[in-house]
Amino acid sequence: MPNSYTQLYIHLVFAVKGRTSLVLESWRQNLEKYLTVVTQSRGHKLLAVYCMPDHTHLLIGLNPNDSISGFVRDLKANSSKWVKEQGFSRFRFEWQTGYGAFSYSLSQRDQVINYIRNQPEHHRRRSFREEYLDLLQKFEVDFKKEYLFEWIDNDGTGTGQDL
Repeated sequence: MPNSYTQLYIHLVFAVKGRTSLVLESWRQNLEKYLTVVTQSRGHKLLAVYCMPDHTHLLIGLNPNDSISGFVRDLKANSSKWVKEQGFSRFRFEWQTGYGAFSYSLSQRDQVINYIRNQPEHHRRRSFREEYLDLLQKFEVDFKKEYLFEWIDNDGTGTGQDL
């Protein structure tokens, strides 16, 4: 559409089903490249991506002609299928239902990019659970504990209801 200009930065966060650590360092960058291709094919601009073993962060410049929910649904479905086709995981790989989407301004863009790129260092000090709950509270997102990501405790048990 002529004369339509946007600047929409969206930080997306989603987790591996059961929050199991299935994304291995040996193929993490391949997954990030695949996520980049899918993101760009939808007309979004990928500014940062980092796949931790149990969750993923992306910062995108959102194409306003695409919905966030439709994009994330397709991104997760296509990347799950791709991981299976590549044979990267000997376990069933899929993303958990749901995601977080948080908007940022231009003045915050570089800070968010650095935050995403430095995920391994960040998670040496803070768990994904703490990080995600902090994002929800910082952005004043109303949430119900039973609908949050399924949290797996160190002993392999737990759900979102134990928060």
